[in-house]
Amino acid sequence: MALRVVGAGLGRTGTASLKQALERLLDGRCYHMVEVFERPPDIQAWHSAVRGEPADWDAMLGEYVASVDWPAAAFWRELSVANPEAVVLLSTRDSPEQWWASMERTIVPTIKARVPADKPALARHREMVAELLDRRLTPDWGDPDAAMAAYVRHNEDVRRTADPRRLIEWRPGDGWGPLCAALDVEVPPEPFPHENTTADFRARQGLDHR
Repeated sequence: MALRVVGAGLGRTGTASLKQALERLLDGRCYHMVEVFERPPDIQAWHSAVRGEPADWDAMLGEYVASVDWPAAAFWRELSVANPEAVVLLSTRDSPEQWWASMERTIVPTIKARVPADKPALARHREMVAELLDRRLTPDWGDPDAAMAAYVRHNEDVRRTADPRRLIEWRPGDGWGPLCAALDVEVPPEPFPHENTTADFRARQGLDHR
């Protein structure tokens, strides 16, 4: 199954909400970081891709209709080439500062946290994410200024290099409109999903109890 949407937006740009929305609009599954937790072999596959080894996109994403969030977003260019009919979806926040405010309270402390010795799969997952950020965002991803500069560079690179006929931009407050217009589908009657807020993420990771 070919991807109909290739997400190019970085994590913490409303990607969990987009996952739910795209699954509703396209009646299929959307690949998101949460999928990696449910498919342990994917951890090594992404780790290999991060290190520059050839990736079998069909094996990893063949059953999905869309992809958003890391790790797939770090390979948006490769995935857009492999799926030439797909929309390229750049999700962003209102400002780099807003994006970083979410990052520093969610992903950054999670990746830096000590992993219990009895959870090797979790350790491998966090190692993969850390290396992805090192190689595909910036080696200084824990530094606010460096991370925000990398966020801006990434978004500008997508805007500059993606086919403008395929590219759409979306922010969390935009709701259904831009997605439905790009995919030529009707706007659903229900409210746009609102998933994985900073508070939700921190509660799920136990960050407020450390």
